Amino acid sequence: MTLNRRAFLGTGAAAAAALSAPHVRADNHAGKPKVVVIGGGAGGATAARYIAKDSKGEIDVTLVEPSRMYYTCFFSNLYMGGFRELSSIGHSYGGLAKGGVNVVHDWAVGVDRAAKTVTLAGGAVLSYDRLVLSPGIDFVDGAVPGWDVTSQNKMPHAYKAGSQSELLKAQIESMPQGGTFAMVAPPNPFRCPPGPYERISMVAHVLKEKNPTAKIIVADPKAKFSKMALFQEGWANHYDGMIDWIGADFGGGNVEVNANEMTVSIDGEVTKVDVCNVIPAMKAGRICELAGITEGNWAPVHGATMQSRVDENIHVLGDASAQGDMPKSGFSANSQAKVCAMAVRGALTGSKVFPAKFSNTCWSLIDTDDGVKVGATYEATDEKIAKVDGFISATGEDADLRKATFEESVGWYAGITSDMFGS
Repeated sequence: MTLNRRAFLGTGAAAAAALSAPHVRADNHAGKPKVVVIGGGAGGATAARYIAKDSKGEIDVTLVEPSRMYYTCFFSNLYMGGFRELSSIGHSYGGLAKGGVNVVHDWAVGVDRAAKTVTLAGGAVLSYDRLVLSPGIDFVDGAVPGWDVTSQNKMPHAYKAGSQSELLKAQIESMPQGGTFAMVAPPNPFRCPPGPYERISMVAHVLKEKNPTAKIIVADPKAKFSKMALFQEGWANHYDGMIDWIGADFGGGNVEVNANEMTVSIDGEVTKVDVCNVIPAMKAGRICELAGITEGNWAPVHGATMQSRVDENIHVLGDASAQGDMPKSGFSANSQAKVCAMAVRGALTGSKVFPAKFSNTCWSLIDTDDGVKVGATYEATDEKIAKVDGFISATGEDADLRKATFEESVGWYAGITSDMFGS
């Protein structure tokens, strides 16, 4: 399966196709039906854009997003590895505004499901007929003993891209010769399953060039991880002896940190480190909890429409949703957003809704031109979004194929960000 920018945009257009139909006015508002989208990432930006574009002005769409510049988590590891500039992963919302989306830069701090309103930190109250929540992730309190968000300047998570990415990159580049980089990896489920291990690859790439005697320690609560054989093959080929991965079988889940002392304790053994990237356990962005639609850490949905299983007037996309087999990735969120947009248009305007189909691919860079990928297609069942078939790069692939896989990922990035932001 090969994707370039044009092919990616074409699949998006096909997935979101809907037929025009007479306008159906929402019951609780005069004029156009109203959709409020909270969160301007791969899920929210895509949903807002497609609802506004394909409803041809029949639906009032408001996107609530506190950041004026959105930095994608996907490809942020490549920035840390020196393969991208930070500006290349930053995107504004001007294209969405030009496309008819009312973009409001504020925090959503409350949802009244009975009144169908959203309250913003600035005091505004927005009414909705349908609410789309795509807030990404927050961290589980106490997930890593010794760490909380007040520690993030000393021990960055860098799992929300932007300033945290800049900080971690600067810390890596400032490590003393022969120093130690440590990562505390998260338990399942979490945003971007290959993400921590691509990051390790990018850190190793930088250290190999600038600090070749440095060491990398990974404390992992899991016994295995996404693309494990591919990453371990790549680490042996490119960074032999530099990376020590400590999985669950060897105490990788028994971890404590001390940000003031810059120490990591793994199964009782304390190590002084120079940089520590703590990626805690994750949960749905807080607005889902405030809306009362979570069960445990995530918000369960019906796969066919991405509607909340708690409230049919709310749809939940991307990382925040508990939907079944799809990984929490930017590609997944974008795919789910198109299904959601079609369902919302159908509910509010009477347009035709086609059967939901989903796809995902996750690319990872191990070293220069050494790209690998994993992906699948999915369909909605009554129980969940279910995997239909999948693919993964093979170990031992030749250099030309790996280079082509990396180049494919660059084309996909251009395609998905254009699809998200309309630019």
